Amino acid sequence: MSHDSPRTLTILDPRDGTLVGRLDCMARAAVDAAVAAAAKAAPDWRRTAPTERAGMLHAAAARVAGAADRLAELTACEMGKPLEDARGGVEAGVSSLRQYAELGPLHRGRSLQGSWDSTDLMVPGPRGVVAAITPWNDPVAVPCGLLGAALVTGNTVVFKPSERTPHTGLQLGRLLSAELPAGVLEVVVGDGCAGAWLSESPEVDLVAHVGSTETGRSIAAAAARTGAKVLLENGGNDPMVVDGDVDPEWAAEQAALGAFANAGQICTSVERIYVVADVAEPFLESLTRRARNCAIGPLVDERMRRAVHAQVSEAVAAGSCLHTGGVVPDGAGTHYPPTVISGCTQEMTVMCEETFGPVAPVMVVPDFDAALEAARQGRYGLAAVVLTASMEHAQRAWRELPVGTVKLNAAFGGAPGGAAHPRGASGSGFGYGPELLDEMTATKVVHLGVPRPRIA
Repeated sequence: MSHDSPRTLTILDPRDGTLVGRLDCMARAAVDAAVAAAAKAAPDWRRTAPTERAGMLHAAAARVAGAADRLAELTACEMGKPLEDARGGVEAGVSSLRQYAELGPLHRGRSLQGSWDSTDLMVPGPRGVVAAITPWNDPVAVPCGLLGAALVTGNTVVFKPSERTPHTGLQLGRLLSAELPAGVLEVVVGDGCAGAWLSESPEVDLVAHVGSTETGRSIAAAAARTGAKVLLENGGNDPMVVDGDVDPEWAAEQAALGAFANAGQICTSVERIYVVADVAEPFLESLTRRARNCAIGPLVDERMRRAVHAQVSEAVAAGSCLHTGGVVPDGAGTHYPPTVISGCTQEMTVMCEETFGPVAPVMVVPDFDAALEAARQGRYGLAAVVLTASMEHAQRAWRELPVGTVKLNAAFGGAPGGAAHPRGASGSGFGYGPELLDEMTATKVVHLGVPRPRIA
């Protein structure tokens, strides 16, 4: 099929397989037109006062808040997240918009005094046109962070939501753009082709992508040819270390939360667990019990379910012990049960690649040193969790683990303004927090010297 031929996105509700809707993908000419409209709007938006941009972003946040029920319903229908969780994602998105509306006018550079009669100013300014390519697993909260930071710093944006949640993304884009001048926020509906066209466009100055590592690498390669900046938060294979001095019941509670929340479809989900032998048996018993009693939503679609099940089946065939789950259920939808397997090895796909499903693979190790060494291995570098009662072990862990975020004694959590640098195959650049404003801007150095007036 030609990339310019008509294509249709067909979205099925992962809870029961019913049709949510169909949307036609934009042709390349329409994607190019969206970029051109954003480029045309960029000079005026750049000159708009930061406080005025912030006011519009506050108004846009209010619109999103007013449509929270509809956005949550669309999220639940398109990717299966339970309605209460989906509503929480919308609320998080509104908070991000408001956060950047407040931070934007305060974003500043610095000055250097080179000599008594000269000063250097380091002034941040918008990059121009930002292409924001966002994921399906949190289709309101994640885009709101990127869009809010890009818009408030004076960039215009072309927003491409995931092809798995296009109705949610389209509705979000309409709500935001209703409070902005024409062309400042354009929405592109399409599949991977649309994302590729945005990445290849010479009029795009920054590509911000949250999603798979493979797509991120393709975007980086395209941007290397155009000269655009790239901001990537990509796949993860986050380890959890369970030290021998912690309560195994509590550790199992944290592991279940980290592995099964949102059906394991979170970038920073716990993907592999290293438990010290001293607590391994009660930990596994408790984790298995929690998995059997855990109610979760479905996986996003059948393709994802097949991929998750393939990793579990491969591990079991290679000798892992299946404690619970691991069986594709009968009936409509794309449900997959919370799954616990032990006896895993580092070479198994379920331990060395991203699973993105409700799977807790466990490897028993002799001591904390062995656990930390195993957790250090791998090509990803997004986040890690360490459960330990030892301050010495905690200090070693956050210093030695080659990841952007280390969570000590909590599977999730963190301050609202937090940001981190992913490493390796997990991406590059700050995501979220005040530092995201730096990513969305370019610094210009201005040297102010003393003029020499003309002598009459």
